Amino acid sequence: MATIQAPAVIGQAIRNLLADSDPSDLFPGLQLRLCLAGNLTTTPFADLGVSIYLHRVSFNVSRRNLPPRLDRNGTRFKPSVPLDLHYLITAWARTPDVQWALLAWAIRVLEDTPVLPAGFLNQNAGSDASGVPPEVFREEESVELVGDILTMQDLTNLWEIARHNQQPSVSFIARAVLIDSNLALPTGRPVQTRAFDLALPAR
Repeated sequence: MATIQAPAVIGQAIRNLLADSDPSDLFPGLQLRLCLAGNLTTTPFADLGVSIYLHRVSFNVSRRNLPPRLDRNGTRFKPSVPLDLHYLITAWARTPDVQWALLAWAIRVLEDTPVLPAGFLNQNAGSDASGVPPEVFREEESVELVGDILTMQDLTNLWEIARHNQQPSVSFIARAVLIDSNLALPTGRPVQTRAFDLALPAR
């Protein structure tokens, strides 16, 4: 269960996971960036780079009917919404051999760490006024990254935003990310007595 900051935090976590692998010996000057669709219409990097673009958000139908959420105080909230978040990972370079090696490296790094724990995810949340990152994911939570298979039609539709600048890419899904509701459900008072005199009166 997570707050509405989850998509941004997962994107930053993917970026920092790649950065922490320290590829400076393989790809000196590498940059890593979260991108909007408009950033992909032209090359977003001067030299080497990997862009991370949230290209699709869908409901996870396997966990669609969830029960109400209970917090630590026993308060009931509307059920969390399970989402699949699809991130497009694209490598950018001046030459094809470097670009293809860069994409393979990014895939390998993400496949080597398919589960992101809450501690790592929350480190990627922006700090509040006190300088303390908010708890976007609870400590018992984690996010699973799974390679997504895109058809040629999917890729064609996706790269319509940059028809003349299409690049080799791969998609990863953060599966079943639960977005919490803050809307509490009304709870009736506990039953104190039972009444049995409900028979119809005699005529």
